[in-house]
Amino acid sequence: MSTKSPASISPTWGAARSSTTVSWKWPLWLWWPACPEVFVRKLLALAFATLLSAGCASTTGVGYYWQSVTGHLQLMQAARPVDDWLADEAAPPALKERLEKARRIRAFAVSALALPDNASYHRYADLQRRAAVYNVVAAPALSLKLETWCFPVAGCVGYRGYFLETDAQAFADSLDAQLEVAVYPVPAYSTLGWMNWAGGDPLLSTFISYPEGELARLVFHELAHQVVYVQNDTTFNESFATTVERLGGALWLNRAGEQARNDYATFDNRRRAFRALTRSTREQLQGIYTDAVLDDTAKAQQKALAMAAFRQRYSALKAGWNGYAGYDPFVARANNASFAAQAAYDDWVPAFEALFEREGRDFARFYDAVRALAERPKEERMAALRVLAPTAMVTALNPDNSDRP
Repeated sequence: MSTKSPASISPTWGAARSSTTVSWKWPLWLWWPACPEVFVRKLLALAFATLLSAGCASTTGVGYYWQSVTGHLQLMQAARPVDDWLADEAAPPALKERLEKARRIRAFAVSALALPDNASYHRYADLQRRAAVYNVVAAPALSLKLETWCFPVAGCVGYRGYFLETDAQAFADSLDAQLEVAVYPVPAYSTLGWMNWAGGDPLLSTFISYPEGELARLVFHELAHQVVYVQNDTTFNESFATTVERLGGALWLNRAGEQARNDYATFDNRRRAFRALTRSTREQLQGIYTDAVLDDTAKAQQKALAMAAFRQRYSALKAGWNGYAGYDPFVARANNASFAAQAAYDDWVPAFEALFEREGRDFARFYDAVRALAERPKEERMAALRVLAPTAMVTALNPDNSDRP
């Protein structure tokens, strides 16, 4: 899915159905145009686009897809052109400043990063809630393999998305009690360019106040999904988009003011340290779960020790953060699902960075090379990425982490 990782946005996690479920707290309208045939065709396109973006909303059957469509329509209805917000005397000055910055970031994405020049991110919507969508992820007690769900067009993905948190939580509660489940908010998503005819993906209140560097990275990440998207390969898609956001974010900050660089450095240093900690813990857990010598009881015991060590190391890390506690709830309720969800955003980044260097640090050539990889069968793609970065994270190389059920 084209969304930000739960551990990339300083999350605040809350309790849910059990100790293995992580959760977050948070009028239908219809329209009918003059030409029903065009409307039906566009509504179908919208349905597919929303499947790509949010993994669908509601619970099951037709209602699942319909609520997904209406949720996205509500979001699109709330969006207005950035120019309208800037001309609105009632709009807060701080918001106008952020929108001006976002407009410059959007132009930079085209001129410097060769990202699509289309309707996306030229409008803004105030959602008056903390998240655009809510994702549900699940994994067994002794595995980092995410459960997968399959949809038309989007293929199979390791999450299921909802516009309403109550729907996400209801679905999480319906899953097998033996699974470890996480429900987390997503500040942004991409419709992969499917909705450019309707105004494109808008800037949202859920992320417009991010530090300048992170705002830029998020926009670059979501636009990257419009460049390449591969069915049934979440890790490929998200690692590629994460690579683009990192490369583009660094270039943007090189031209930003010193204050923006300093603010982002504080934000990013904490994030990098935390992600390094979660990455090493994932590696440790993966080693435990795949150890053929250990029986399930021994694996569970080793897992408990690894999780305790993770929390102890986090406490030591946090001691140098001057009171920042944004990751506390994640750490308190971390489980296989939350660790596995984060992995998709990291695993192949070293390989894509190596590919970028191989292509002379030219973004257009880099995208062409990624498109060529995307055309290959999954096993061939993985083999090629493995050659580019032989030390890439073990979970990406493990067929147990495939998106296919």
